[in-house]
Formats: sequence, C-alpha cells, structure tokens
Amino acid sequence: MEEIAIGKVERFFSKIGVAAIKITSGELKVGDTIKFKGHSTDFEQTVESMQVEHKNVEKAVAGDDVGIKAKEKVRDHDTVYLVKP
Repeated sequence: MEEIAIGKVERFFSKIGVAAIKITSGELKVGDTIKFKGHSTDFEQTVESMQVEHKNVEKAVAGDDVGIKAKEKVRDHDTVYLVKP
C-alpha cells in the first residue's frame, strides 16, 4: 500500500465529528481511502462524502478546504494521506 500525503487537518469539530482539511497536493475523491496520522492518531477510513463551503462535492484539489466526517477523533496538524492499493 502506497501512502501519499495530500493534506493537513486544520480543525476538528468534535460535536459533529468533522475534520476540516486543507488539500495541499493532488486530489481527493469520494470513495478514496485516506489515513489520518499524527502524534496520537493513526487510522484509515473511506471518504463517504465531503463538503466545500457547505456544499457536497465529489472531488477536491490542491488549495481546497474540505470538511470530511471522521470516524475517530483527529487533531489539528495531523497529516492526511491518500492510500493507494
């Protein structure tokens, strides 16, 4: 499995379980597998939906700020990786 760094968590909204992620390189699509990795974070999940400025989108590219529902708690500055089979 190849892991490619594509972004960073900018903020985590614990009440609704949403991570605000800045995409720094490449692109992210619904259905992709991502990995959150940080000081005390390390898990994978599938992107089931994402939003840009409160609108559902299928794809995000470098420079976009996206909101993704996280299945576990993530922390600011955690790195987000795209997992390629």
